[in-house]
Amino acid sequence: ALRLAGGRSRCEGRVELEQGGSWGTVCDDAWDMADADVVCRQLGCGRAVRVHAGAAFGRGGGPILRDEVGCQGHEEHLWECPAMTEHDCSHKEDAGVVCSEHQEWRLSGGRDGCAGRVEVFFRGTWSTVCDSTWYDTEGRVLCRTLGCGEPLRKLFFHHTLPGRMIYQCESLQPSLAHCRWAYNKSAPCHQSRAVGVVCNGTEP
Repeated sequence: ALRLAGGRSRCEGRVELEQGGSWGTVCDDAWDMADADVVCRQLGCGRAVRVHAGAAFGRGGGPILRDEVGCQGHEEHLWECPAMTEHDCSHKEDAGVVCSEHQEWRLSGGRDGCAGRVEVFFRGTWSTVCDSTWYDTEGRVLCRTLGCGEPLRKLFFHHTLPGRMIYQCESLQPSLAHCRWAYNKSAPCHQSRAVGVVCNGTEP
């Protein structure tokens, strides 16, 4: 089994493998995009957009199961890649990855990180969010995800980034990625504006 831990979604984090019933980590020596691509594809998370060394997602526990991983990038599973099982690493060298299907959010252009235009990082780039299906529930989900409390009001901006995302939340979800969403679908975003929000909290 394989998972990403310590990130903000299941498609970002510290690379962890299960072996013999216990979870362990991968050393960052020689860790690169080809290795990370295999991890992302195996998890159904698209492709790698960033690789991280030096325990960027926190130090893991358990054994260090792989060192000097050398994937070509086409392997179906990380354990098919050549690697050393002996290592001279510690958990401060745990390898991590951000995959393209990871979504993270920010509010930009406001007084702090709790107000401004809604922007989403997805597939390696920042995009705006269409206002056409953005109502109270979507705002509540986002403000809570950012640790910014509850939404006070909705704002409107221009789309100036290359991509557009649309969200529809039927109920209060842990994040917008758990709602229905579509990326660069023209019909629902036609003649939309880029949505913004003011939350009642301040940046934690």
